[in-house]
Amino acid sequence: MVGPGKRSEGGGGVRRRALGAATACTVLAAVCGCGAGAGEDRESRERTAVQRVLDRQAAAVRDGKESAYLAAVDPREDDYRSAQRQVFENLRRLPLTQWSYTVGDVRHAGRSAAGEEGGKQGEKEQKAENARGGGSPGGGLVADVRLRYKLRGDDHSPVSATERLSFAERGGKWYVSGELSGSDRQLWEQGEIGVARGKHSLVLGADRGDDELRALADDADRAVEQVDRAWPRPWPHRVVVESPSSLENMARLLDASPSTYEGIAAVTTGEAGEHTDAPADRIVVNPEAYGELSEEGRQVVVTHESVHVASRTHTSDATPLWLSEGFADWVGYGSTDRKPKEAAAELVRAAEEDRLPRELPTDRAFRFGSDTEALGRAYESGWLACRLIADEWGKEKLLALYLRTGSSQKRQDAAVEEAMRAELGIGQKEFTERWRSYVRRELT
Repeated sequence: MVGPGKRSEGGGGVRRRALGAATACTVLAAVCGCGAGAGEDRESRERTAVQRVLDRQAAAVRDGKESAYLAAVDPREDDYRSAQRQVFENLRRLPLTQWSYTVGDVRHAGRSAAGEEGGKQGEKEQKAENARGGGSPGGGLVADVRLRYKLRGDDHSPVSATERLSFAERGGKWYVSGELSGSDRQLWEQGEIGVARGKHSLVLGADRGDDELRALADDADRAVEQVDRAWPRPWPHRVVVESPSSLENMARLLDASPSTYEGIAAVTTGEAGEHTDAPADRIVVNPEAYGELSEEGRQVVVTHESVHVASRTHTSDATPLWLSEGFADWVGYGSTDRKPKEAAAELVRAAEEDRLPRELPTDRAFRFGSDTEALGRAYESGWLACRLIADEWGKEKLLALYLRTGSSQKRQDAAVEEAMRAELGIGQKEFTERWRSYVRRELT
């Protein structure tokens, strides 16, 4: 399942949050009675001061110096300092090759670039952060910051994340005093980080046991090898897996409600059609749903997600989700003996009630957080469509259909129609009729 994307360097993309900094400036002249030039000079000095604080902290991360890292943190914010000490210990465990900050919009705490109404909302947010030790008591600055980092051996380009940080001035010196709502949440902020590196994988876990992470790395290594046998096009041949401690923490990483991913074992974050030197996609595991699966089920899930990592650069808006998700399931089930009656539980139930779908699922049918039974039917329908193609036309034609569709510059319907006629010799209407007959034959 392809989920909302992580933040990667470059422009925004499918299901990806871009840097959300407001662009209007606070009009200091109206507040202090100074001229515009003086206000601009003050803003420039404040931005420079904030950048210097973060530059020192970034250097401390790269050099592995905890004292220097904490020297940038507000000495009056005990809870935040404690949390940042854990963050630093976590970062020491990561194979980082780059860590830097770029400061964007800077404004005074309690005010928003969106205007007075936004400023009131900002004050509410600030009070809430102060109450849990993550704010800037007595006023200060708020900055939108872009964090960029790279993992050794996995990220070809920096991953980019947005942070909203508050800063306080103490005795003429500026300090980071808290992280505000609107920041991208990271795994290393969610507990003690563990790392397991496999032959083809890097697994990062928060408050997870070493044995759990090692087992997940083994699953990921087998998944990569299975994908290599099914996907002949170039890809990194590695996966990065993030394993948070709970469904709630998974949802925080993906900036969504927990109900969105309830029952979803894992998702892959990334941008379809992105260039080949992009940061590595992340496979994010839901420990609750994943933990309920059988050994075979867990392997199918990780293999499915690894297919998305491999096929990303050949997937586009022209690729229907029934094809991309169905292909991932087809590869995932490839190493099992599972038959449709065993693996397509929702369609089996629909067949028993004489309500099998008559059309291939639309992209809308794959939305997370929707009716779980309908979602199950959508995935099973896509899998059986790809299974039909592999059975009747051959796996080479299935791959060719995927690649041709993903490379099309046409709208989705036209792209699929053209690709089917070129690779299968029939159009969507006839294919759908064959698919309906195939589904009924396999399930009844």
